[in-house]
Amino acid sequence: MAKTKELSKNVRDKIVDLHKAGMGYKTIAKQLGEKVTTVGAIICKWKKHKRTVNLPRPGAPCKISPHGVAMIMRTVRNQPRTTREDLVNDLKAAGTIVTKKTIGNTLRREGLKSCSARKVPLLKKAHIHARLKFANEHLNDSEDNWVKVLWSDETKMELFGINSTRRVWRRRNAAYDPKNTIPTVKHGGGNIMLWGCFSAKGTGQLHRIKGTMDGAMYRQILGENLLPSARALKMGRGWVFQHDNDPKHTAKATKEWLKKKHIKVLEWPSQSPDLNPIENLWRELKVRVAKRQPRNLNDLEKICKEEWDKIPPEMCANLVANYKKRLTSVIANKGFATKY
Repeated sequence: MAKTKELSKNVRDKIVDLHKAGMGYKTIAKQLGEKVTTVGAIICKWKKHKRTVNLPRPGAPCKISPHGVAMIMRTVRNQPRTTREDLVNDLKAAGTIVTKKTIGNTLRREGLKSCSARKVPLLKKAHIHARLKFANEHLNDSEDNWVKVLWSDETKMELFGINSTRRVWRRRNAAYDPKNTIPTVKHGGGNIMLWGCFSAKGTGQLHRIKGTMDGAMYRQILGENLLPSARALKMGRGWVFQHDNDPKHTAKATKEWLKKKHIKVLEWPSQSPDLNPIENLWRELKVRVAKRQPRNLNDLEKICKEEWDKIPPEMCANLVANYKKRLTSVIANKGFATKY
């Protein structure tokens, strides 16, 4: 029988954190995509041994003593960017001579692996507190509450953005055959900025932002696109508008405009793109647009609008239906950035 893949320490710790937050085994398993039995085993191990990493196994003796392992684990836990060479030198200073390969094997045995650090928004203490407050306050909101929200955001679309990472099948000496290359323009060929919105019922209008957007331009965009989108999506009475805390969005004139139009605004924690499901639609849009290979910026705008309208309402509904998962992830990660 093939050996099953072991869960990373990060996933095991998340299981325990969600359990501490009061979630049941089935709910945790469904959210993380794991088996209920696996979740149960991790939690039982934590309750019994107060640890989630594997217990020592029989076999050849380790080249690093338990004290040495504890030392390098403490170093890596406090400084995740520590290199294997740094750890070799630390152990050497403590009287233990090992290779970088041994260090790597030891860390993997302890449930760690070397990964590229993900880029996330810079979060200060105030941001983390606001994110946790938002997640806890809305954790028990019904799905109907989120169905009433009209989500919005801006994004940048590069002319040759995703295309530049495409892979090709070619023979050894055919790297520069025109069929195997991707034409590029200096500085990426340019880009366009877009404003868009969506709800559980589908995508709203998509607007190209020309020039530098200030508060006046933002209010004009809302006037031409927000209310028509709300009507087209049949948001009904009591719908809520979501936008982030960009200064143009929170300006006094913008707040007064929204109040005059009787538009209720969702209070939003700063630096929280992972809480806005429209980010998933932006990724979907960029993949769709890249497949059509736009030739210039006007072509890019045209294709963006066509593909935006093609995004199925079912995808939008699914993002909203699963919104609670974003909140539980923020709580489990203690307010820091999540996979969303």
